[in-house]
Parts: sequence; structure tokens; C-alpha cells
Amino acid sequence: MKEKAKSPDNSNYQPIEGDLSRWPVVKMARNRKAFVKAVADESLERLLENRRSSAALIEELETTVFKERLRIKQNPWDVDPEDDRKFWNSLRSELGALSHKQSSEEEKMGQLRVMVHKVVSRYAEEIAGNFKPSHYRLARTVVTFGLTRLLNAAKLHKFTGIFKNDYTLDEKIKIKGAGDKIRALAKKGTIILVPTHFSNLDSVLLGYVIHRLGLPPFIYGAGLNLFNIKIFAYFMDSLGAYKVDRRKKNQIYLEALKTYSSKAIREGAHSLFFPGGTRSRSGKMEKKLKLGLLSTAIEAQRYNFTSTDENKDRKIYVVPLVINYNFVLEAPELIDQYLKLKGQERYYVENDEYSDSYKILKFLIKFFTRGSSIAVSLGEPMDVVGNLVNEKGESLDSRNKVVDVRDYFVKNGEINIDHQREHQYTRMLGDKISKAYYDINCVQGSNLSAFIAYQMLKKKHSRIDFFNLLRLPEEELIIDYEAFKQNFAKLLETIKAMQKQGKIEVADHLLREDLDLDKMIASGIRNVGMYHSKQALYIAKDQQRIQSEDMNLLFYYHNRLDGYHLDEHITI
Repeated sequence: MKEKAKSPDNSNYQPIEGDLSRWPVVKMARNRKAFVKAVADESLERLLENRRSSAALIEELETTVFKERLRIKQNPWDVDPEDDRKFWNSLRSELGALSHKQSSEEEKMGQLRVMVHKVVSRYAEEIAGNFKPSHYRLARTVVTFGLTRLLNAAKLHKFTGIFKNDYTLDEKIKIKGAGDKIRALAKKGTIILVPTHFSNLDSVLLGYVIHRLGLPPFIYGAGLNLFNIKIFAYFMDSLGAYKVDRRKKNQIYLEALKTYSSKAIREGAHSLFFPGGTRSRSGKMEKKLKLGLLSTAIEAQRYNFTSTDENKDRKIYVVPLVINYNFVLEAPELIDQYLKLKGQERYYVENDEYSDSYKILKFLIKFFTRGSSIAVSLGEPMDVVGNLVNEKGESLDSRNKVVDVRDYFVKNGEINIDHQREHQYTRMLGDKISKAYYDINCVQGSNLSAFIAYQMLKKKHSRIDFFNLLRLPEEELIIDYEAFKQNFAKLLETIKAMQKQGKIEVADHLLREDLDLDKMIASGIRNVGMYHSKQALYIAKDQQRIQSEDMNLLFYYHNRLDGYHLDEHITI
């Protein structure tokens, strides 16, 4: 079995800034206007590849106009352009006039090219980030302070001591995995980080992690909805974000988005995108990944192999990353959305978590007086078809032999474009990323506690269905402490054995020999969804029982260990 990379010591990394003008993201920002135009031009040509008649282009534009006008009516956002309605109504009129005009096919195609270019230019301008090095440094400082407060690296002993530091952020954010290798590979090629997505905090946290590993800033796609809030918009822009509007499902927008990503990677910009798409509503690890943006890494690699510029032969490395929180601020909202979709009319949301002042005050007190930690696990870097790579950046096959990834793009002795082949490579890469998520997922005490508690309650009430289980009254959500402790001990040994086999990671606090089970259990239960107004799990005052105030939340946090077949080891 191949030896796993050692976990990096956060304190060993001294962020390297070097010559800022050489950062690809800085070059893109300085030439933003030209870059946006290049994205629009290339997007147009891509769209025309499979739409060579005026009828096909008219149909595509009409579909886009219809979907955009529907979006404006049903789901407008503050961040939308002021002329949004005017633009799409005007384009609709232009299309109507063109369809009634007696013109040759050539004339129609000329006019339609102008219209499509106008649309992709608008999209490219919206998508493009506004990175500024000076803002990046400020945002980095503020984010570090904000995360410190959020994770209670500065404890609130009293109001006058709100800024008193007791812990460092490195003690709260534990980075495990192949950090040294990734840092070295970033000097040889382009890094694509593909993290799991559980919280709106992910983007900000990853900006800190990237900086802490000594890497230049990455570009990354952030939901356009986050730009509704000006302070969020400032930090997103400053940390390298480009905008992704998930309301827009039309092919013209998707082509512009993919072209932007592909071209940025070709320019050498280290990139980050969430292959799961949106945040996990269920709390489960992503299995079915969105392959759209992932395919742009494969396309960019093929392009690099045929390029004659400075990025010729530049290799692209894909790095899976798993973030594991003890709590997710949006968990109640996310699990409600998941259950509504899963149960439809069989499930309904009874109350808003923050429906009154008392609950909001209770949340704020917890927010500022409790501490927690976050586990960030870095996977082994791969090439764009899923082969692991060594420290030199060489690709290794299943027998650990060096292979040339260029050969994957060659036919009849030459590199060629084969979209079907690249689609298959994207699926292969997606499968490898999904498997890596499970292998590097770092189990925390809160994950283990939530999983055991939910499974014990499920087996205790095995005769009722899933939705009725979630509706059980609190007096039925009781677990015997000693039975829970036995299961905790059993599963702890199970996951330790799995870690030795490379099938999971285990947080350091679960490996400490100086902590007895009771202390581990108390810590784990205390950290399960610790900020929510209702407790997903708590130990009763008599210390003989474990109870839950919210089965929905308990199910959500339990789901982090779904898929490992650990339920087979639970007894009641």
C-alpha cells in the first residue's frame, strides 16, 4: 500500500508573495477588458460550431430571452443589472423584427452573430472578477480576524475583552494532507482545487487556507447571490472570485462560463471550483458531481499541449479537498430544503429557526462564547484524467509507473480535439475525486456522535418510516448513555482501522491516548451543531441519557458519515 502524505504543520508555511505582477490572476485583472472580450469572442465561436444556420441561432436566442425574462419576473436579485429588463425586452424585439424581415441567410447570420456576441459579452462582463492586490491583502487580514472570532480563537470572557486572544487560528483550522507536494507543484504547473461544499463560509475559509499554504491567490466561482451583500461582494472580489449565477441555465450563459474558466486556466491562473455545484443540502458528501466546469481543466490541458506561448506544456494538477465543520450555520435551512424535495407533501417546515428575538439572542450568545475547530483535508494531486502524480509532477498509472498524460490526447500521432473522449475523461476524473472525498474525509467527534445517536434512534424505532422518525416528540428521542458509549468505543476502533487502510481520516483529538471515552463523548456531543437555537444532541443533567431537540439537524450532521456502512456496527 502506498504511504500516505504526512499532514502539514500549519506553522511551517510562510506565505510566499514574490513578484505580485507575475501572478496570473493579477495579469488577468490588469488586462480585464481584453480578457473579457477574448472570452466573449471565443464563446461566440464555440456556440457557432453546432449552430450553423440562422434558424438554430434564432431558436437558441429565443430560448435564452424567454428564460431570462422568466428569471427577472420570478426571481430577481438586488445584484442584477439595472437595465436587465430593458436589455432582454430589446433583444426580444430585435429577434421579432428579424424574423419578419426578408433577408438572405448570410444577412441573417451576420445580424445574429452581432446579437449573440452582445449577449456573451454581457455575460462575460458579469462573470469576470475584479481582483486587486491591495484589496487582497486587506481582505486577507480581515478574513483572518473574522475566522478567529468565529472559531473562538479569541474568547469572549466579558464585553471589554472581546478581542482578547487565547488561541491561534492554526490551532482551530487543522490542515491535513499533501500540502508540501501541492506547494511544490504550484511552481511547476497550474493547481485546480476541487473542494466539497457545505457552507457559504467555504469560499472565505478556502481563501485563508490557500494563503496559509503559501500559494498565490486562486480564482474561484462564487454564487452571484453572495454579491447581493456589499461587504460580501468586496471580499469575494478581493479574494479572486468570479461570479456564477445558478439561475441562468441557458446554453449561451453556460458556454460563456465554461469559456471563462477554461481560458483562465490556460493563462496559468490557479483555480478553485466546487464540483458538487451548490452546497450539500443533506449534509452528505457529494457523489454525483457537476462535470461542466471540471471539463474545462481537461480542455485547458489539451490546449496547453498544442500552445506555443509561455504556458506550452504547462501541466494541470487537480487536488480534492474536504472541509469538515462541527457546525454549519445554514444547516437548518439546508436540511429543510432537502427534506421538502425528498418528501414533497409528506414533509413541511413548522418553524423558522430564528423566528423570535429570544432565539436570535441565544444564537448570538453561543456564537461569541463557544469555540470549535475545522478540519481541512487535502487529497493527493492528480492529473486531469485522474492519475496520481509524484513530487516531480509526473503522472503515475495504477502500477506506479510514469506515464505521459499527453498521450491521452493523441490520435494518429497528433493531439486532436475529441469532445466525446474528453467527456469520458471528465467522468473518470469526477469518479476519482468523489472517491478521494471519502478517503480523506476527517472524522471529528461531533460527526461520530451524531452518526451513532441517529442510527440508535433509527434502530430503536425501526417500525416507523423515515419522515415519522423525524417527527418523533422529544420524549421519544432518548438514548441510554452506556449503550451509546459502547457504540462510540466500537466505531472509534472501526474508523481507526479504516484510517490505516487509507479509507478515511481521523481527527487528532480522537487519537489522543490521554482522553478517556467520556471526555471524547462530551466534547463530540457539545460540538454537534453547537450554534443552533435547538440542540441536535445533548447529555441530560443526570448524565445517564443522551437526547435530541431536533431530529432534522441530527440527521443532517449524521449524514457526514453516510456511505461508509458504519451503521452495520451499531447496536441498541
